[in-house]
Amino acid sequence: MRIWKTLAGLVLAMAASVAMAQDTVVYHISDSAEQALGGLRNVKNHLDTDPGARITVVTHATGVDFLMEGAKDKNGSLYAGPVAALKARGVNFEVCEITLANRNLKKSQFILEADFTPSGVVRLTKLQKQGFAYIKP
Repeated sequence: MRIWKTLAGLVLAMAASVAMAQDTVVYHISDSAEQALGGLRNVKNHLDTDPGARITVVTHATGVDFLMEGAKDKNGSLYAGPVAALKARGVNFEVCEITLANRNLKKSQFILEADFTPSGVVRLTKLQKQGFAYIKP
């Protein structure tokens, strides 16, 4: 009987830890013109609904453009403000270094909130292997 109580306690403890696990999500942006504005809105809504979520935004190709200094959306608003607000809430923004090389871009052309990863596609793969949910806005 004692073994059953111990096992039941362990099962309940494991179930509670799974239920309390933090959601981990990667948003994939490969085209700023088509995905950045909606993607940032999705990330904000995600955090508004689930403030404990751990979110990483991985960018490559023309998806890096919204993280460049002075980048504006189709309405003429700077992306830097919403990006800074999301970064303050714990969101990581990662720029593909292969894209930088292919497009002759420099890290100094990007806003301070941007971090860099050697390969956006490899980063997406590794995050998914770690259990991150994949979202492409």
